Amino acid sequence: MIFGDGGSPVGVHAGDNVGVELRQIEYFVAVSEESSFTRAAERSQVSQSGLSAAIRSLERELGSSLFHRTTRSVQLSRAGMALLPKAREMLRLATAGRDAVAATMPGLQGFLRLGAEQCLGVIDPPALLERFKRREPGIDIAFTQAGSAFLLRQLREEQLDIAFVARPESSRRGDDLHWIQLSQQGLVLLSAPATPLAHGDEVVWEDLEGLTFVDFEEGWGARELSDLAFAARGVNRRVQYTVNDVHTLLDMVRRGLGVALVPEPVSRKPQAEGLAVRRPAIEGSWVVSIATRPALVASPHVAAFLELTAEEARPLRD
Repeated sequence: MIFGDGGSPVGVHAGDNVGVELRQIEYFVAVSEESSFTRAAERSQVSQSGLSAAIRSLERELGSSLFHRTTRSVQLSRAGMALLPKAREMLRLATAGRDAVAATMPGLQGFLRLGAEQCLGVIDPPALLERFKRREPGIDIAFTQAGSAFLLRQLREEQLDIAFVARPESSRRGDDLHWIQLSQQGLVLLSAPATPLAHGDEVVWEDLEGLTFVDFEEGWGARELSDLAFAARGVNRRVQYTVNDVHTLLDMVRRGLGVALVPEPVSRKPQAEGLAVRRPAIEGSWVVSIATRPALVASPHVAAFLELTAEEARPLRD
């Protein structure tokens, strides 16, 4: 069987009429890893009905059900478990094949998948992408904005090539990824100007007990650092408002709905003007880094992007 990347089969087994598209394999791997058609469709940036239709077509072509579906879960069938390692290898070989062909052409050609968390401070991803596109117009770029935990999972599952992430320094120890550190900063406490915490400099742990917090979803670097710091001190923290973007967090703090522990770059955003900024006595650092898989460091696409990033933000530590 030969796997195509278009809308129709490009190859068959001798004596049958089976053709499988590479896109179907990508969708199959996404559903396998997400255990959800909904999340797989979001990850693949396709409608759920389109993804489901592609999986049904793949199952017809292979003559076997690949998933056990219930109203609550999606699990691989025996046939699906047998196919999954082969499917991942197909996708790896397809990417390697495209890179090999691109290497024979003048200028870099191909595809680069990038992700970044919001408000990293040390780097501006949209501006960086714009400059990279001007320098390497032959490289198509796909970009995802999400929390660092999600981006790192996508990187390890080979759904991303490069991720700009923010994590507590301790969470990287013994990691299997290649890291380039860009900055290291602490957290600051934001509150509305009229609150009692708006005055003074340093905030001690006793000041934080019993406060209502606005914070990012779990998986964001700042949330992880805050959770670890409070857990280490045994201090209870009530996160009553959970958001997934910086502007909403700042708006909620401004309206006096709660306070927020945020990385220092967030406090310098124009939307934070007028908010009280104080430095809490919290251990740990918010570390912004580039992460990629070690096998990709020598890739021409990744190397070119890392070179441009180094020009824009000199790494503090490799």
